[in-house]
Formats: sequence, C-alpha cells, structure tokens
Amino acid sequence: MSARILRLMLTNFFYSNRNIGDSYPEFPTILRFLVPAEVARRAVSACESPVYLVSRIRKSTVKLQLMAKLEILHYPDPRLRKPANPVAIVDDEVRTLVDNMLETMYDAPGIGLAATQVNVDKQIIVIDISDDRSNPVCLINPKIKEQSGSLETEEGCLSLPSVYEKVKRCEKVSVTALSRSGKCINIEAEGLLAVCIQHEVDHLYGTLFIDHLSRLKRHRIRRKAAKKQDTNK
Repeated sequence: MSARILRLMLTNFFYSNRNIGDSYPEFPTILRFLVPAEVARRAVSACESPVYLVSRIRKSTVKLQLMAKLEILHYPDPRLRKPANPVAIVDDEVRTLVDNMLETMYDAPGIGLAATQVNVDKQIIVIDISDDRSNPVCLINPKIKEQSGSLETEEGCLSLPSVYEKVKRCEKVSVTALSRSGKCINIEAEGLLAVCIQHEVDHLYGTLFIDHLSRLKRHRIRRKAAKKQDTNK
C-alpha cells in the first residue's frame, strides 16, 4: 500500500473518529513509530485536524508503511540456535523490521521478541512490559555491561508456546544499545524489564531460556516439542 493511500486512510479515520483514545486505544502506539513522538502526542491528545497531521507527516519525510506480522519460529527449529550478526546501519529497512517485530509481538501476544525468533539474523530485540502496550522498547546491538543481584521468576517464550519454567536471572542489568533512530542509549533495568532483556539477548546468541534448566527438564521439553511438531506435519 502506498504512502498516499495510507495518508488518506489516516485522514478518513480522523474525520470519522474524533475521540481517538476511546475508539482505537492502540492508535497512539502505532503513531509513535510513524511520525515523530511529539507530533503523535499532540495529534492524539488534542485531536488535531487530519490536514495538519498529514502535513506534519510529509514534512517529517517519514515513509509510512503498514506493519506486518512475521512468522515466529518454534522450538526445536535449528534456526533458533543461529547467532545473530550486529546491525551495521540503522536504516529504513531496519526500522521497518522493528515495527513488524512489535506488531508480531503484540499479536502473539508477548512482552518480548528477538529478531532470531522471526528468522532474521540481526541483533535486534523489542520489549514492552506495560499493560496497555504504551511503552515499546527497541534495542539494536544490545550489550549487557553490568549485572547484579539474583532473581527467580517464571519465564515463557513465544518460540516455546505453553512452556513455563522458573529461571534464575540477574535482578539488575546495565545495557548499551542503539535505538530505533540509531542513537546510542544506556538503560538501567531491574525486575521484569531486566529479566526480559536477558531473555531476549540470549536469543541473539542462540540460547533459549530452557538452556538454564536441568538436563532432565530440557529433555522432557524437547521430547514434547518434537512430538507436537510431528503431529502438525
């Protein structure tokens, strides 16, 4: 779909839905990845005219694209074990991938997704632990620099549906990465966010959360996954 058609869709949407927050709660989240954050906030909170919004979209030279859902690889797919490569340049292709990963994660639904899980060997992870999907986090080439404390929580994974096990992780982590816009960022995370970051970074190196379990549990999970895979063929 062309950017022109999508602009017309946005325009029609604004005319027919004056109270965007009530009619489409997820619209602000989508907008923040299509136009600059301050434009999205003003357009949604004040219900600015569609003509103004479309004008700002053109001026921002952002290429509007519909987000697409990607196929998530399921264990024991060997591609989940392939280490990801660093992203050399954060360009429009990478940003589109980030947006599609978020769309896929939200649809699953889940709170974290690594590019490895959608068969893309790039060091990219997306996370959103908010209840209303309003705080997406994108980390490109993430590196855990410091970690401390200990925390045991029950983890699951979109690549291992219906599998939940307790895993020990560090309670706090310090991470450096590139943002969706390509800027260097530093994140100090703790609790659930720290756990999610460690879980998703593991994926980039071909490690699954079940690798932190005992050999007996791993064998049991692999056997069930293989049986389910054979049944679905």
